Amino acid sequence: MPVPAGSSVVVGVGAEEGLGASLAQRFARDGFRVIVAGRTAARLKSLSAAIKEAGGRAEPKVTDATREKEVIALFDKAAERGDLDLVVYNVGNNAAAPLLDLDAADFETLWRQNALGGFLVGREAVRRMLPRGRGTILFTGATASLRARPPFTGFASAKAALRAVAQGLAREFGPHGIHIAHVVIDGVIDGAYAREKFPGFVHAKGEDGMIDPGAIADTFLALHKQPRSAWTHELDLRPFKETF
Repeated sequence: MPVPAGSSVVVGVGAEEGLGASLAQRFARDGFRVIVAGRTAARLKSLSAAIKEAGGRAEPKVTDATREKEVIALFDKAAERGDLDLVVYNVGNNAAAPLLDLDAADFETLWRQNALGGFLVGREAVRRMLPRGRGTILFTGATASLRARPPFTGFASAKAALRAVAQGLAREFGPHGIHIAHVVIDGVIDGAYAREKFPGFVHAKGEDGMIDPGAIADTFLALHKQPRSAWTHELDLRPFKETF
């Protein structure tokens, strides 16, 4: 029998037209109680209100994923709301910088946002899921997870480290019933950030030249629903016209 939807946590929610928001909205439509986590209270409250207005269940939790105490508090709250079934780690801001212009502090920030935050969220999610022997943890990757090209060497090293965290978690806890997957987003997400920052680029991409965040959210939910006899650990998503 299908297991009823329980609680979910989306870490890394920013703009209302971004991937984090699309994930939270999609999960809520599927019946999950969603905790939306990020660093900007106003955005989290606005998204939670929109989900509730649409008939879903959501609440905000301001969280810096690089701070251990805040991540623990986030998952303590999630545990109070019911069985934790689905967690997404969607944090990891990109930064373009030639290597000789990249200072140690910026390099460390990229590592903290990706690898350290992913580790903390993965660890705390596993701790709540292990007693029940089920649950899904999904990590948002990027083209840079697989290869480093200038001027993104710092970002690529951080994303590659996050991928390693996901692999380690999957190999250790998959046999205990926890589904861990890493999704490589190989292309530009069609959201508010790209349209505001790079309008010329967006126009040049043309119809379906960027990845629809709603389509990504559908894929994340499909991963959660996979039977454990045929789990995917890693997949990549890209527009049909994207070179690779």
